[in-house]
Amino acid sequence: MPRKINTDPDFFGFAELLSDSERAELASIRDYLRREIAPLANAAWDRAEFPFEAIEKFAQLGLAGYQYPEHGDGVPRSALFPGFLSLELNRVDPSLAVFSGVHTGLAMGSIHGGGDQEQRDRWLPGMAAMERIGAFALTEPDGGSDVAGGMRTTARREGDEWVLDGAKRWIGNGTFADLVVVWARDEADDQVKGFVVGGDAPGFTATKIEGKIALRSVQNADIVLDGVRVPESDRLQRINSFRDTAKVLARTRGGVAWQALGVAVRAYELAREYAVSREQFGRPIGGFQLIQDLLVKMLGNVTAMFGMVVRLNQLTEQGTAGAEQAALAKAFTTTRMREVVAWARELFGGNGIVLDYEIAKFFADAEAVYSFEGSREMNTLIVGKSITGLSAFT
Repeated sequence: MPRKINTDPDFFGFAELLSDSERAELASIRDYLRREIAPLANAAWDRAEFPFEAIEKFAQLGLAGYQYPEHGDGVPRSALFPGFLSLELNRVDPSLAVFSGVHTGLAMGSIHGGGDQEQRDRWLPGMAAMERIGAFALTEPDGGSDVAGGMRTTARREGDEWVLDGAKRWIGNGTFADLVVVWARDEADDQVKGFVVGGDAPGFTATKIEGKIALRSVQNADIVLDGVRVPESDRLQRINSFRDTAKVLARTRGGVAWQALGVAVRAYELAREYAVSREQFGRPIGGFQLIQDLLVKMLGNVTAMFGMVVRLNQLTEQGTAGAEQAALAKAFTTTRMREVVAWARELFGGNGIVLDYEIAKFFADAEAVYSFEGSREMNTLIVGKSITGLSAFT
């Protein structure tokens, strides 16, 4: 009797670490995403437009509330569940996954981690219901990797208000967000602080960045802050330095590792499906040794990535994960993802460069996932310092 073909990219069964109810919930979410979200994705990516009808579809799933049950559906879930949810989102469309991640992980995460109880109660329920969409404004036109020490956006206190001046770049959801978490350097004490700014605030201008080759549906913005006034009540009360900001980034770096896994998983799936259906020389190309070699290398990377991100989430739940573990996960998984999408595109031959076969989108989007939330080089230096005790930062 022939052995059953194993088509599951989770080759070692990491999903078995989830509860039965969580696996059933993920299966339902996967079916919904493929039915309701996937049909919107490619056309929106091709047009470089955001499919706003997706917001209501995401809201129906309650996607934004999973990490914050007290502001969502009230159902506690394991620390692994948000990671597997991110995998499913990226498996369908990285652009829409980034929209969700910016809103849920960065914007809501900043308020949840940096706001006081009144602020969390004021903003998070509406954000969990996706009635108000969030963005996160840290990166600047002249400051990416060095933004911690070189932030030029300033905050000046005047009575019960703060005045923000400066510019931000690459701000996902920035063109249509209702709330933007803006990071600025306090002129009085030279410390970075966080502010929640309305997207319609006087002096706040967001302009869409055009001409992207990756994550084309994400509406990244150049933002200008010209004397934007923010009440003290909208300053995140538990953010007093960039060290506090870095805590938010450490959590989201782990999230990017899951994003990379989702992209790699879908690239592998597309390549395997193509290999068993595409015929050359009278038989499926999956029957040739060199094609099987590519598929096995892809699966090896995917499996290694699974192991790292699952363990990172477990350490995070235990409270023992440090910035160095998140940095290694981000650097390693995005590098392995880059290999997987390149091998997958290679397997498709000429068909790999057209959107019809979908792999071209994942090949291009991988470049953005590889780059954001800290470059490979910067994350390497974080890990390098932790294992040598010596800083190689310039």
